[in-house]
Amino acid sequence: MLKWLIVLAVAVFIVGLLQPRLARLLQLGRLPGDLRLRLRGKDYVFPFASAVLLSLVAGLIGRLL
Repeated sequence: MLKWLIVLAVAVFIVGLLQPRLARLLQLGRLPGDLRLRLRGKDYVFPFASAVLLSLVAGLIGRLL
C-alpha cells in the first residue's frame, strides 16, 4: 500500500511539472465548453470540456490495462 502511495505522489508531482507544457501543446482550457472569465484583472478558467475529455482518455487507458 505504501509503495502505491509513493508512486501516486511521484506521478502527481511529475504531471504538475509538465502541466503547463502539456496544456499549451494539447490546447487544454481552450476547447468548446471551457469557461474563461476575467474579473477585476484576473483570469479564471473552468475547463469543463477538457476535464471530460481527460476523464474519457484515462478511462480508456484504465480499461486497456
